[in-house]
Formats: sequence, structure tokens, C-alpha cells
Amino acid sequence: MTKMTPFTPALCDNAKWAFSTRRVNRSDVRGVSTYYATAKAGDLVLCEIVEIGQHKKIQLAERRASTSYPGDLVVVCLGARYAPDQFLGSAVIDDDTIDLIAGGGVVGRIDAAHDFMEDPTRLKPIGLLTGARGRVLNVADYALPVIPANNDVTVIGVFGASMNSGKTTAATSLAHGLIRSGYAAAGVKATGTGAFGDFNSFEDGGAPALDFTDAGMATTFRMSMERIEAGFDTLVATAAARGAEVVVVEIADGVFQQETRDILRSSRIRDRLDGILFAAPDALSALGGVMVLGQMGLSPFAISGMVSCSPLATAEAAEVTGLPILSREDLWSPEAIARHVAPLMRRAPEDVAA
Repeated sequence: MTKMTPFTPALCDNAKWAFSTRRVNRSDVRGVSTYYATAKAGDLVLCEIVEIGQHKKIQLAERRASTSYPGDLVVVCLGARYAPDQFLGSAVIDDDTIDLIAGGGVVGRIDAAHDFMEDPTRLKPIGLLTGARGRVLNVADYALPVIPANNDVTVIGVFGASMNSGKTTAATSLAHGLIRSGYAAAGVKATGTGAFGDFNSFEDGGAPALDFTDAGMATTFRMSMERIEAGFDTLVATAAARGAEVVVVEIADGVFQQETRDILRSSRIRDRLDGILFAAPDALSALGGVMVLGQMGLSPFAISGMVSCSPLATAEAAEVTGLPILSREDLWSPEAIARHVAPLMRRAPEDVAA
């Protein structure tokens, strides 16, 4: 039986609700449960911040960053995280305090950390939020309606060699360039850890955005491929239903990350892509990425990312890969879109102009 603790609605009214909870109907909250043994990824947790560490701000559902203070109440999601440059974390509550493993509002237990990371921000869980009949609320309860896969819209995938290789800049620049070229483009972040940076970046470039939190996942790390594929199908189909004729889909982390590797090897996502833009931090990573993709029977139409910031690295990457190296300014350009991306479209450019 779920153990209930005294609960005052004002606790949630006064709390900071994280970006990962942005789709939740807050009026559904009826109480809290402190029975953590069966807690799972995506469950909503009301916490008190007890010690400020690596994450000194929390990203709010309103898509702004809020400075954190000891004593703040926050509503966050339980989840896992895979971030080679930051934390490896698990979706468990097994102590009196838990770790903030992502600034977008994902908590759990940190299992490993990059040497450059500070100790995590620590939180005391007050309880799992519950709704009617004491059932624990989960972000999956508020996901977009499941929609069958759309096979008409063009889908361009953006993959990278690693975390911080320039994927988001490449993806959002591509979406912006498509819009400047007359296409109705949308941006989708299909995998990763809930945060507003990529979401806001797409919309800053003029592309309406969706991400995996819209599909009911606070994080996709350690989610089944079936669930990730279903989320991808719904996000792409929803973007198409809202008017997109081309969807730029960013896939998190590098090609060796577990879910990303599985997507590339064999998945509905791989089979649905009309083209791949690859982001790399340097020429060696560009060559390695092209080789890894080649082993999987895939080939990007171009390279972008951090490598494109350096003329020398750009020249090296172009020489060893034989592929065009496109900077963000190139991707903004209708000329570059016409040359490198328009041939991939399921809808001909002349149809768009008409």
C-alpha cells in the first residue's frame, strides 16, 4: 500500500516547476507518497534544495533559468542521465537526499562524474506527487496523443561525434536555413535529457519545436527502443500535422552512446531518415564519424559542428572525408540549402515555390 504523508497544496503552489514538468496539469496534484521503492523514471518529485553544487540554477517550465537557493521547493522528475562531459546518473531514490543530475529538472543518483564537475546540487525528497486515488503522477500521463507515423514529411537527422560537438547549432541553423529557403520546417529533439536549451534554440531560429518531453519522457537514457521509436513517430507526425513539410531531428550525444548506436544500427528512426548531417569537433572526429556511419551503411550529406569554426580544421576535414563542411552561416544560406539539402526533399523545391 502507498504510504501517504500530510500534504499542503501550498507546497506545490510555492515550488519552482522544472522544464521537465512543463506539460503537467498542476491542478491534478492531490498529495504525496513517500513509498520510493517502486518509483520509476518520469515520476514527479517534490523536493527541497539543501545544498547548491554543480547546477546553481534550475530551468523552469516557463523556459527561463531560476537561481537556486537552499530551502527552495522544486518539482522535478526522476530520471537517468548519460553525459560524458557531466554526469552518469540512475533513476533511483535510495537515500535521504538525491542529486540534481540535469538543470532541466531531472533527479536521481549520480554514479559517475567528469573530473571537472563540482559535487552535485543535493535535494531532499518530500514525496512523489500523487493524483486521484493516490496514484503517482508521471510525465508520461501528459504526453501528446500517439499519432501514426507520417511517411510524407521530409526528415533530416542530425548526429554528432560526441557531446558538445556542435549538434544543436548545426540542427537549429539547418532549420533556420530551410525556413529562409521557403520551407515550412520544424525542429525535434528526439533523444536526450530534458532541458530547454535545444528547444529554445530551434524556436529562436524560427522553427516550432517539440522534444521527447512532449512524448512523455523526462529523459530517453535507458528507455526501450520501442518507446523511443514511438516517441519519434509521434513527434514527427505532430510536427507534420501542424504544417511542417520538413523536420530536423537532433539525436543526443555521440554515435557510441547506447541509444544513439541502436538507432543507427537498426531502428524505424534510421529507416525514416531522408538525410544525415554530422557534427564533429575536429577533423579526426569527422573522419571517424564518417567511417562509423559507413560501417552501418550510412553516409552523411555534409559535416558541420565545431570543426567548421576553424578554417584549418575545415580544410583538413574536407580533405580526409571528401564531404562538404558547412558552417552555421552556410546552413543559413538558401544557396547551400538548394545545393545540399533540397535534393533530399520528398517535396520538390518547385512545389514549395508554387
